[in-house]
Amino acid sequence: MTVVRVLIVGTGGMANQHAEAYAEMPDVQVVAGVDSDPVRLSGFCEKHGIEHSFGSVDEAIVWGAFDAVSNVTPDAVHYRTTMPLLGAGKHVLCEKPLATSEADAIEMAQAARAEGVVNMVNLTYRNGAALTAAAKIVADGQIGEVRHFEASYLQSWLTQPAWGDWQTEDQWLWRLSTAHGSMGVLGDVGVHILDFATFVAGSDVSSRLTTFDKSKDGQIGGYVLDANDSMTMQATLANGAVGVIHASRMASGHLNDLRLRIFGTKGGLVVRFEQEQSQLSVSLGDDMLKGRWVDVTVPEVPSNYARFIAAVKDGVLVSPDFARGAILQSVLDRALQSDQQHGRSLKV
Repeated sequence: MTVVRVLIVGTGGMANQHAEAYAEMPDVQVVAGVDSDPVRLSGFCEKHGIEHSFGSVDEAIVWGAFDAVSNVTPDAVHYRTTMPLLGAGKHVLCEKPLATSEADAIEMAQAARAEGVVNMVNLTYRNGAALTAAAKIVADGQIGEVRHFEASYLQSWLTQPAWGDWQTEDQWLWRLSTAHGSMGVLGDVGVHILDFATFVAGSDVSSRLTTFDKSKDGQIGGYVLDANDSMTMQATLANGAVGVIHASRMASGHLNDLRLRIFGTKGGLVVRFEQEQSQLSVSLGDDMLKGRWVDVTVPEVPSNYARFIAAVKDGVLVSPDFARGAILQSVLDRALQSDQQHGRSLKV
């Protein structure tokens, strides 16, 4: 059995999920970690039994004894850490969003294509069986031509200690600061619903973003808390369908909940992900006439980590790839520009 040697770049909170997922795969070995913070790096490697550690990507590349990479660095660092890895011919699974600008995302996609390596964006809700089944239903034309959609992603960690205290833990504070590379809730969780809500090529978007006062002088230590906390968006798809999208970190009572409703000329579907459980319901055929919705049993799907490793071993490309990440980044950029122009509708 061929063992894929994985390097994990960035050893903060989310990196633990990557390491734990790989530890369950007999054909994967996490061989090294990379982080500019030596204390964090040491603790991570000790926790997961990782033998090698490096203070920079360049040092790891010189060492070279790895096949694939999980890039779990903050958003602003994705571009500058991924590009040399691609240049070294390494396969890369990068956290979302792919970059913090459309130009960087396009360059990353082009570099990955030129090197011929497996490249993937870790849009974690692609792991969801209900969402995956919903996407196939739409693609197969079971609900006909899409005419309307609505999507939401609701979290509450700014109003309640859902996963810890954001006011004292750096792992949360960077997500609230544009200077630390955050695109706010738009880039952090909005990208997930954009991935599924814009399954058809987008035409234009109009967006409003809000940042609330959360501390004295809008700052905690070295973190200026200026990233957006809530977002709303109206979108028109290339086929003329219209929809609304919203996301917030201040949705009290919601820990990590996603909902997607899509309506077409032949039926509709609803996806819910709440309390770590996903559910798909459809209304098709005669059920539409009675306003009846039927729950659909959906098969489990492999995780993004498993699909990434399988692609590395098989030498095939996998979705969502960097090209998809670049498309989503173009929507994120237009949303930011739209808000700066007081919600003006902009072409994607």
